[in-house]
Amino acid sequence: MHRILALAPVALGVATITFALIHLVPGDPVVAMLGENAQPADIAGMRHQLGLDRPLWRQYLTYLGGIARGDLGESLSMRQPVGRLIAERYPATLELAFAGLAVAIVIAFPLGIIAGVNPGGIADAGAMSLAILGISVPHLCLGPLLMIIFSLRLRWLPLTGRGGFSHLILPAITLGTALATIIARMLRQSLAQVLAADYIRTARSKGLSRGAAIIRHGLRNALTPVITLLGLEAGGLLTGSIITEVIFSWPGLGRLMISAIGNRDYPLVEGCVLAFALSYVVVNTFTDVVYGAVDPRIRLQRR
Repeated sequence: MHRILALAPVALGVATITFALIHLVPGDPVVAMLGENAQPADIAGMRHQLGLDRPLWRQYLTYLGGIARGDLGESLSMRQPVGRLIAERYPATLELAFAGLAVAIVIAFPLGIIAGVNPGGIADAGAMSLAILGISVPHLCLGPLLMIIFSLRLRWLPLTGRGGFSHLILPAITLGTALATIIARMLRQSLAQVLAADYIRTARSKGLSRGAAIIRHGLRNALTPVITLLGLEAGGLLTGSIITEVIFSWPGLGRLMISAIGNRDYPLVEGCVLAFALSYVVVNTFTDVVYGAVDPRIRLQRR
């Protein structure tokens, strides 16, 4: 409950910081809308129509009042409600983020388990080498490289856009590869520590096989820090998807925000940033719930 109540100060802080930063960015949204050759009278009239000629403190109070009513204002460049634009683009961003998270889990868990149960061995070195390779290639390089190989050369997958499952594969791999590296290394370290604990040796001495000991006792306890990392990084995937959306022309919230920044669209930028920030808090709250379900000690401490 206290996390839900914390959404209000978070929203206020994000709204205030975003409002201040966006108004410090050089450029005039009216000039961007009307063009450099617009007449001064037309510019002044448009500024008055949009309320941009009012003092900043009055614009700020108007903006906060709109947030309190659930009204994020109207986009300056698209002349549509900001809430409607975010609602239209947000599902695409969620789809990409969840797909990237799924790719990260599918890659990370086998690598982390193989390395964790054989610390210091050849399998450990091979798995961690692959993990390091994954984090060494940034999105800006991996995305175009995948496009060249699988779209332009082999013609197996679509180049850009959002459509069926095939459109999702390359963006999801681009987004999830770096996260897979982080998860794999965390799982490897956690699992190696758990398997060296006394209760694992006790379970083995009672006749439990190594595989059963890993599954019943080792893996579940090793997942506790991994779940925390997953929660933090899952929220980060929403904001990290911005670059991937631009590369693959994915019609999500991140691409919308980049377009809004280029157009000096104050209300739309503020709405997008607020949506990202609140999503991050909601994901972290959900992570706390899952964390308590996996580790009963957390539930006992909260009581």
